[in-house]
Amino acid sequence: MHAARPEAPNPAVRSVDISSVPAERLWVGPLFSLVAANALFALLAATVGLTVAGWTIGFGYALATAAVLWRALAASGALAIGPANAVTLARSTVVAGVAAMVTTAVQRPAATTTIVLLAGIALALDGCDGWVARRTRSESALGARFDGEVDAFLILVLSVQVARSLAWWVLALGLMRYLFGVAAVAWPWLSGALPARPWRKGVAAVQGIVLTVAVADVLPRSAALGTAGLALLLLSESFGRDVWWLYRHRKEFADPIPHRRLRAFIFGAATPVAIVLFWVALVGPDRQSQLSLTTLLRIPLEGVAIVAVALVLPPRLRLAMAVVVGFLLGVLTAVRVVNIGFFEVLDRPFNPVTDWGLLKPAFGVLSDSIGRTSARMTEVLAIVAVPVVVLAVIAATVGVTRFAARHRAPAVRVLAGLSTIWLVSLGFGVTTGSRLPVDSLSAARLTVNEVRLINSGLHDRSVFHAQLAAFDPYRATPTSGLLAGLRGKDVLVVFVESYGQVAVEGTPFSPAVDGVLRQDTAALQAGGFAARSAFLSSPTFGGSSWLAHSTLQSGLWVDNQQRYGQLANSGRFTLAEAFRQAGWRTVFDIPSSPSPWPQGQRLYNFDAMYGVNNVGYHGPRFSYAKIPDQYTLEALYRHELRPTHRQPVMAEIDLDSSHTPWAPLPSMVPWPDLGNGTIYGPMASERPGPSVVWRSASSVQAAYGQSIQYSLTALTSFIRRIHDNNLVLVVLGDHQPATIVSGDTADHDVPITVIAHDPAVIDRISQWRWDTGMLPSPHAPVWPMSAFRNRFLAAYAGSPAESATAGTPSNG
Repeated sequence: MHAARPEAPNPAVRSVDISSVPAERLWVGPLFSLVAANALFALLAATVGLTVAGWTIGFGYALATAAVLWRALAASGALAIGPANAVTLARSTVVAGVAAMVTTAVQRPAATTTIVLLAGIALALDGCDGWVARRTRSESALGARFDGEVDAFLILVLSVQVARSLAWWVLALGLMRYLFGVAAVAWPWLSGALPARPWRKGVAAVQGIVLTVAVADVLPRSAALGTAGLALLLLSESFGRDVWWLYRHRKEFADPIPHRRLRAFIFGAATPVAIVLFWVALVGPDRQSQLSLTTLLRIPLEGVAIVAVALVLPPRLRLAMAVVVGFLLGVLTAVRVVNIGFFEVLDRPFNPVTDWGLLKPAFGVLSDSIGRTSARMTEVLAIVAVPVVVLAVIAATVGVTRFAARHRAPAVRVLAGLSTIWLVSLGFGVTTGSRLPVDSLSAARLTVNEVRLINSGLHDRSVFHAQLAAFDPYRATPTSGLLAGLRGKDVLVVFVESYGQVAVEGTPFSPAVDGVLRQDTAALQAGGFAARSAFLSSPTFGGSSWLAHSTLQSGLWVDNQQRYGQLANSGRFTLAEAFRQAGWRTVFDIPSSPSPWPQGQRLYNFDAMYGVNNVGYHGPRFSYAKIPDQYTLEALYRHELRPTHRQPVMAEIDLDSSHTPWAPLPSMVPWPDLGNGTIYGPMASERPGPSVVWRSASSVQAAYGQSIQYSLTALTSFIRRIHDNNLVLVVLGDHQPATIVSGDTADHDVPITVIAHDPAVIDRISQWRWDTGMLPSPHAPVWPMSAFRNRFLAAYAGSPAESATAGTPSNG
């Protein structure tokens, strides 16, 4: 809030004599605030959920506040924090929680109630610190400035949250104070002390109330826009009046703050922050499961070596070394943050060569899950954050090496002590609470791993090019021999999103899924259908479904975006192309796709494609899933399977209702009532959304299990409803769900089932020795997904005798 601008102190207030307070108490308040902030973050993580970015921003603010306050208290000559500043510090801790939750809301649906509750507490405490200061007669310029800066940051954070849903210009409410501060660098008279003015404090309070109400979303949009606009007008008027007053008295404030003292203050406060940032850059984790304070209780040998070298270098070489090393550490820090997301979703680290192509699809998924505006803000923040992080680590490295050089003797003793502890830990295998060795070489290991990933990514292009150029016997197969065992059948390849092995084995939600599969098997058998099941090992995990689709279709292992791009431009003979050449009409049904798909057209050469815009759906979205699976299947039947006097159809269908975030979820409705989808309206608005479901891992896992049950039920109900004796289905998962559901030790296996009414179709794959029914046992065969194309084409080529001689595939 703009009340943070310095006001003239009240001469009627006596200063409090705190000389009797022990000097060592000065750091107690700031240190306790860091402990309290982390306790608050842990509580938020356990109740409503907190992302890594949220924890990082919240803790970063708390750390910076504690460091600056400690330095300011020391510079002011105070020996204790004082009761009024203690209240303000408590409020600052709550504001750190607000910042953490708003940052989390950029990545997942906002926990609005929690944000409003924390903001309300912070606003309520805003009046307490002033009252305490007056009652204890401890008002001071430092206390007023501290109070105002906490207010300003709260308003900035709330304005970010409101701007995401209301209007971008709301950010002006939070940025105006900081723009004023930047302007004061160019025009020092803007730093002059302002006379106390109740109107200024009232306008500041209005901002907080208006933004909190806007976050709560209790007003109609027009009313929220009106109140935010009024608040901006009041703020502009207040700032304008203050700027005019300062301009008129600018000669009195030619140089209100001695630059030398200001520089000493800034550098003094920055040193502990630089040390912490330097330490985090060296030992910070790259996995969510390792994200805890105990992870930082490790000793980085690389850091010891960097500081040791800096101590023996002349100043210019020391600065150059610090900049280069700081840049490398900054890049590694950015890689660690990216790796946390990759391990959480894809169960692997980020590859700097092959994974850039994932950014655009990732933005699409994020946009579908949290909205385009929020996704765009996330994208902008990520783009801005990378250079900011790198520059911050460079500055931290320069600051640490400079500080060590200025305090050479103590630095040598600290390095000797750290080296001794590192060697003892190495010898005795000492670990932290997060089971990581105290003797850390994580920065060096991460550097080596990144170099290996870059080398493998560069080499992989030529390797995959050779695989694409290799002879493909099925391309040369005569049309008469292609898929002869399926002549006259409609063949549906159905990908059930995130349908992994964890859905059917060894998890709290798998018994319910297994029960659905057993019931569906019995229902299909009663209708004359048979099923055989096994597992395929997917090339991807947690996302990037198109890699699994292309692997199954092409018979090649497509495990990264670089390979997918090469495949799309190669003219590879896919399953869809085999069916098309053999006389089938080929169809792709991708319900979440809003537009034409030229890359898919080149790769699969399909005859028709269905998406959200051409199936007549007018119902609501269910987060990422734009269309419920039941409607997707009904629309395909209406457009392709119901017409008579047609070609047989081969269709690849995506069932998206089991796509993350698994909330809200649709349920089955009577088939005749589907209409244009408006029947789903109450389901999308009344059922728990992501902000509720994602409060805990257990609720996310339960929602995932329910989504799989829904998708499988919709599919088997569809089969029984149309009861086409010439229908053949290949039903499989594309990948395991994300780590929050699958855990840290899950493999890449997904269930696969072949369903048919014609016994001859099932007989063709008897050599595969797959399990009977839709539920594969833990001992069912496991194939690489890339092996399916060849074995499927071999099984259904030519006469039954010819397919039987294709051989029995081995597991693995």
